[in-house]
Amino acid sequence: MANLLQCCKPNTKVKENDNIDKQTRLNERIRAPRLRVIDQNGQQLGVLSRNEALDMAREQDLDLVEISPNAEPPVAKIIDWGKFNYQRTKQLQKSKRNAKSMEVKQIRFGLKISDHDLGVKLKKVTSFLEAGNKVKITIFFRGRELAHKDIGFTLADKVIAGFGDVIVVDQQPQLSGKQLNFVIRSNPHAKTKDA
Repeated sequence: MANLLQCCKPNTKVKENDNIDKQTRLNERIRAPRLRVIDQNGQQLGVLSRNEALDMAREQDLDLVEISPNAEPPVAKIIDWGKFNYQRTKQLQKSKRNAKSMEVKQIRFGLKISDHDLGVKLKKVTSFLEAGNKVKITIFFRGRELAHKDIGFTLADKVIAGFGDVIVVDQQPQLSGKQLNFVIRSNPHAKTKDA
């Protein structure tokens, strides 16, 4: 019971951006003895010792932040850490918001599908591709149809050939169990029909 109370003290503060703080070293946490220092305006101040750089940062009431730890010598910048961290977090959020997530849609049909039904399914595939999604097409085999795998591969080739250069095949037709699967996506370099 005493251990439980000790770990949950009311004064304990947990930072939200703790993972960022662990990755970026600042002020006394910087371990390199010599640093290439850049000031707040982007001017290079040259290669300085760690203590000289820390003194310069303290004089300006700013923080010394290690920007590029893998460089030789490591690069550190004299900036306001709070402002820098806020701007970086906002930029990450903005890039996350603008990133387009590609969904994988799935269409299934049997080996004995009629031409009309296949046309209806392929129209649906076309609408998925135009929306920017990948499409996983599954041809399923029932009973003795599994003995005629070649018919399934022929149907898959017919579907791929029907789209022509409009698509790119991400995963070639592959038999797994009683299903033949392949994944297609729209070709960004395809010529439009209007042009």
